[in-house]
Amino acid sequence: MVMGCGNIGSVAAEDLANSMSSTEVVVADMNEVRAKLVAKKIGMSNVSWIQSDVAKRDELMDTLKEFDITMGFLPGNLGYRLAETCINAHKDLVDVSYMSENPMRLNEAAVHAGSTLVPDCGLAPGISNVLVGNSVSTLDNVKSVHIMVGGLPEKPIPPLGYVITWSPESLIDEYTRKAEIVRKGQTVEVEALSGVQEVEFPGVGKLEAFYTDGLRTLLHTMKHVEDMWEKTLRYPGHAEKVKLLRTLGFFSESRVNVEGVHIQPRKLTAKILERRLSDRRQRDIVALRIETRGTKDKKRTTQVYDLLDFCDKRRGVTAMARTTAYPASIVAQLILNKHLKEKGVVPPEKIGMDNKLFRLFSEGLKSHGININEETAA
Repeated sequence: MVMGCGNIGSVAAEDLANSMSSTEVVVADMNEVRAKLVAKKIGMSNVSWIQSDVAKRDELMDTLKEFDITMGFLPGNLGYRLAETCINAHKDLVDVSYMSENPMRLNEAAVHAGSTLVPDCGLAPGISNVLVGNSVSTLDNVKSVHIMVGGLPEKPIPPLGYVITWSPESLIDEYTRKAEIVRKGQTVEVEALSGVQEVEFPGVGKLEAFYTDGLRTLLHTMKHVEDMWEKTLRYPGHAEKVKLLRTLGFFSESRVNVEGVHIQPRKLTAKILERRLSDRRQRDIVALRIETRGTKDKKRTTQVYDLLDFCDKRRGVTAMARTTAYPASIVAQLILNKHLKEKGVVPPEKIGMDNKLFRLFSEGLKSHGININEETAA
């Protein structure tokens, strides 16, 4: 079952249905009309739809019992609830939601239930974690892990040099949630949008990078790393403009009275951003760079993974959807095909640490035209 069939979930559902034609795929959404339209658009005999509401826990429990695995594409504030319900139903989950809670807290319960829960299984966190896990597993000692990632229009679009290709609520979360990074072996919090630096990315040009909260499970699985952070990539000048919106209160959750109507600025801003910055005519790209430094055979080593992906114009699938939906679908297939058997919370980096799983994951990405360039230097 695919919970949440928006721009990302619908792509994942279609991919799973295509990849495993003997598997029944059901798209589920609180919005009955949307679920029905997505199933109709996919147009495959093994795809159907249902209406489902995560807030109705008992009903969801009964629904989950009918399926082997769930893929979650819900807003961050619903992700943890879905994960808990899947565990209570003794079912597996591959989740993409940007939940604020720590999914590792569910490990003991998931093990006891015999469930496999793969959280943060999209682009970043997601592909980024898998690559970090693979890189770290090949080094004898790791000093630093740096992640830079961004979804961008092919060319900067005024006024923010940006178009929205995913949830505007999750985008605001990214700009407001304090980022946890590692300095000198200690986890510290820094403001999102801080630490701005200039980056030259091959095939794109000059970009800026700033701190966002994307390390997630890496903070728990990579405790031996002394220096670790994630930064979001945007066209130059973006961070300064978004900081202004944040400072003026456009992302605030405190309601304001507007002619007798109490409005939450954050929700209004999300709607405005979605309306003004969603332009399906604009092609998007995804840029990702993972850089790890450490030692191998007593020699200093730097490993760099670069990924640059483009929208699929023919099929109408954005680069963001490709690099978020396909990883989730691939991991769901790993579970369904009994390649990934571990029970409990399995962070994506563990897939990168296992040679067989990493090979299957990489081949899955490659089959979709998502290519990763790897370079190693002394």
